[in-house]
Amino acid sequence: MKKLMGTMVAALLLNGAVARAELVDRVAAVVNRDVIALSEVEKRAAPELARLNSAVRDPKQRAEERAKVLKTSLNTLIGEKLMEGEIRELGLAATESELEAAISDVKRQNNVTDEASFERLLSGEGFTVKTYKEFLRNQMSRMKLVQMKVTPKVKVSEEDLKAAYTQYAKLESGDAEVHARHILVQVDAKATPEQVETANKKAQALAVEARKPGVDFAELAKKKSEGPSASDGGDLGFFRRGVMVPAFERVAFTLKEGEVSEPVRTQFGWHVLKVEERRAVDVAPFEQVKGELENRLKMQKTEKFVEQYVQELRQKASIEEKI
Repeated sequence: MKKLMGTMVAALLLNGAVARAELVDRVAAVVNRDVIALSEVEKRAAPELARLNSAVRDPKQRAEERAKVLKTSLNTLIGEKLMEGEIRELGLAATESELEAAISDVKRQNNVTDEASFERLLSGEGFTVKTYKEFLRNQMSRMKLVQMKVTPKVKVSEEDLKAAYTQYAKLESGDAEVHARHILVQVDAKATPEQVETANKKAQALAVEARKPGVDFAELAKKKSEGPSASDGGDLGFFRRGVMVPAFERVAFTLKEGEVSEPVRTQFGWHVLKVEERRAVDVAPFEQVKGELENRLKMQKTEKFVEQYVQELRQKASIEEKI
């Protein structure tokens, strides 16, 4: 009886704790036995939510768009949870030695020789050493799963490559390279919506300052940018489409020479861009870009097969969505 009473008391206490926890952080979904908190969904959706807050003025439309963005982010997180379950079941989690080898490779590629420099590098991308290791381990583990379950299905034929080159040549012949600079206002990966908005206002003020007559954008970037290119005046050199992150690239290729953008949100923070110069691009011959096109097609097909694989996992899983 005492044991039973103890169990009942523990259950009541647990229910109370769960109830209090839900008041603090609602449950967005339960995937098999894994919980996805609403805060996780909002964190994943933060860049798009920040864009909505500044771009959509109508409250009703903003609420509708917000619901769609949260739904998309929730679906992404559900897919990740399902893959994590498969990783556990198949014993595919990245080992400590694999993780350390990957981190050593990152340091080598970035010419980092000491921990303090590594911490500064990660901080510039919104990570701590701990959160970066967690992020990298998850990415490596998912890659193992993809290599086992998806990669064998991915095939690229010569016909695929020639069709891709035809499209590539058509796009490149009318495209250009841009030479751009930027000023970055960093946003931590764990930033609250209020912190994101504060950083946005700071970036907006910098955009206004950058447009003032006589202001040297490069000097302003040296003084105010929080990114690694600050010492070079935010100089990114010339680049083509497909090099930068999509949100950044979309704006860079719509700006005229000498034009300064509104703040652009990426996973790194808020960017203020200035296009210094645009120039025509010569179309490279097929053999020169064949390898690049093959890699791109493999990536596209891999993404498609991963989506199919996740859908298969969803059909077998117990999923309860609460938002």
